[in-house]
Amino acid sequence: MPSRPTVTLRARTDADLDTLFALASDLDSWEQRSPRRPAPMAKEPWLARIREREADPNGGIAFVIDVDGAPVGTINLFDIDDFAHHGEVGIALIASARGQGVGTEAMRQIVEFAFVRANLRRVHLEVLGSNAAAIRSYEKAGFVVEGRQRAHAWSRGGYEDVVRMGLLRDEWSARRDVERPAGA
Repeated sequence: MPSRPTVTLRARTDADLDTLFALASDLDSWEQRSPRRPAPMAKEPWLARIREREADPNGGIAFVIDVDGAPVGTINLFDIDDFAHHGEVGIALIASARGQGVGTEAMRQIVEFAFVRANLRRVHLEVLGSNAAAIRSYEKAGFVVEGRQRAHAWSRGGYEDVVRMGLLRDEWSARRDVERPAGA
């Protein structure tokens, strides 16, 4: 049986830029990652936006998803509400990293970071209703469907539902206690 890849979340380095730019500018997966209108992207303006976000103390928390030493995507906590202690999570993976459990493991790690390190009590996300693989992955990480905005997103020539999913710290903690081996 093949071993599972080692998934870690880490800070972005300059060595990651080519991979991350290719992911950010991929028009084939644009609607899965962004509510903005798809458009060709130039590297310098993209890099300027990345650096501006990193310099903004309210710009969220961004990690590179690393698999066995190579960058394969990004995962972010953003729109963090410091009063109500909640935030949104977003993830993007290069095509070769999808369908291998990488996204599920990265999501588990960002959720733990959100609840244990960032002291959030709730995390949520939005996903296109047609993205069944992502919805299954998020459910494996503990998220539950909280609602659906019908025909809310324009994607590839038609309107799609947007599914809102969330996870509370209490739910995550109870689930973690059940999944944790005795004595761990």
